[in-house]
Amino acid sequence: MPFEGQTGERLRKALLITVSVLALFLVVEVVSSLMGLRYVGTGMAATNTITVSGHGEMVAVPDIATFSFSVVSTKLAVADAQADATTKANAATAYLTGAGVDKKDIQTSDYSINPQYDYQNSVCPGPIGSNVPSATYCPPGKQVLRGYEVRQTTTVKVRDTKKAGELLAGVGTKGATEVSGLNFTFDDPTGVQEQARDKAIDDAKEKAEALADALGVSLVRVVSFSENGGGYPSPMMYARGGAVAQDAKMASPEISVGQNKLVNDVSVTYEIR
Repeated sequence: MPFEGQTGERLRKALLITVSVLALFLVVEVVSSLMGLRYVGTGMAATNTITVSGHGEMVAVPDIATFSFSVVSTKLAVADAQADATTKANAATAYLTGAGVDKKDIQTSDYSINPQYDYQNSVCPGPIGSNVPSATYCPPGKQVLRGYEVRQTTTVKVRDTKKAGELLAGVGTKGATEVSGLNFTFDDPTGVQEQARDKAIDDAKEKAEALADALGVSLVRVVSFSENGGGYPSPMMYARGGAVAQDAKMASPEISVGQNKLVNDVSVTYEIR
């Protein structure tokens, strides 16, 4: 046998030491390689830089309109108020779907039940006792339950913006007593936002080139970039009360879609030499 006797024992120990050293060497090499991956592609930090800002705007016609409506019912019993509110809400929803609004674009956004009270003054009795003829005692007033108010609010997305005015008037004829929050926006604003960002980047690049030319330097590469984009809010329209609901033949309001402006601001840092 190769490892028998004293000579074999020495060979076995030498082999074990050699294997251990090789294993340790491999571990060190692997760890060094992994640590080196943290720096792959980072290169040297830029020391000479300039930072410029860019601004971009895009104006486009909105493709959807959104608004909310509420039905309100007050009854002595909660169940009666709920039943009445449900009837009105279902009638408004049926009207909207019949007018071409998809069910997925009609969403209940709030539902509440609240007790309603009236304050009742107490009757003041006559003078108390003969020893204080001028003194009177008036017991405090009290709150008397008038009933329970059920309010259901629904948010509607209108994809045919030309129908917005018609639908606003229409839900009023079906029991809605509050119509609010008409807003024109984009179903998917990504494309318009990207165009505004591209304009902002071009604006920043033009400024950087002009600045580099004035300084007598050259642009090398972009070392930092940030952006802040968003759209300006559209005007809001608000209508409240029963006037719309009471006049079934009320003309639809003239609604102007107009245009929405989306803006994007960027900050770009260039390395120079």
